[in-house]
Amino acid sequence: MTTQISRAPAMFVQHGGGPMPLLNDPHHEMLIRYMKGRGAQILAENRPKAIVLVTAHWETDHPSISSGPSHPLYYDYYGFPPESYAIKYPAPGSPQVAKRVQDLLTQNGFKVTMDEKRGWDHGVFVPMVMLRPQADIPIVQLSVLNSQDANEHLRYGQVLSSLRDEGVAVIGSGMTFHNMRTMMSRFSGQGSSKSNVNDSFEKNLSEAFQTPSSTDRIEKMKKWEAWTEHFMPALVVAGAGGDVAAEEKDVSMLDFKLSSFAFLS
Repeated sequence: MTTQISRAPAMFVQHGGGPMPLLNDPHHEMLIRYMKGRGAQILAENRPKAIVLVTAHWETDHPSISSGPSHPLYYDYYGFPPESYAIKYPAPGSPQVAKRVQDLLTQNGFKVTMDEKRGWDHGVFVPMVMLRPQADIPIVQLSVLNSQDANEHLRYGQVLSSLRDEGVAVIGSGMTFHNMRTMMSRFSGQGSSKSNVNDSFEKNLSEAFQTPSSTDRIEKMKKWEAWTEHFMPALVVAGAGGDVAAEEKDVSMLDFKLSSFAFLS
């Protein structure tokens, strides 16, 4: 008798500013609540056998894949309290899933690099500490592309989509609004009052993610030109979403509209 494998989720999460969500920064309250609440529930209800996590904090010319049985943490942030450099997330890696990802990408025309040594950056461990504190699901970290080409990242996601039928979740970790000068001035209380700088963009993004046809969604996402590296994981997840509308959750910080999205079937 063959065991039916439920389709694993594809999720895009806003990872916040450095380790600040794990330091319980009050400006990240909505993000923290989502990650520890609904986000964690999604992974618990249909626990994937592994997670392929595309992080905005690893940019390479071609897809790079963490392929070791375990990886150290890479604290790629500066000037934070000592406790932010003592965070642990001892989830295993998965050479087997890494090889499966390599095969899929190679078969679809991508040049791929396997990396057994690079640590998991904060785009991986910060959200995962909240989403799955048990650290019991193997993780394979993937890079975004230096090209910041929307078409290539959407195609990247389409290739990864088939992993969901094998019980492997696809998670993109980034931020759709990533003007750090503006955000940090607002954190310090020196920024101006609310502006519409990201309102129309987030509205269009929401409409695209809630488009149930993957073909139509991808065409809508292709209209965007080169955004920052932090937006690239959202494009990958949009490509991996399949023919279903995404579930959306508001995780806004300060006056900035931000949302997390999850494709559940």
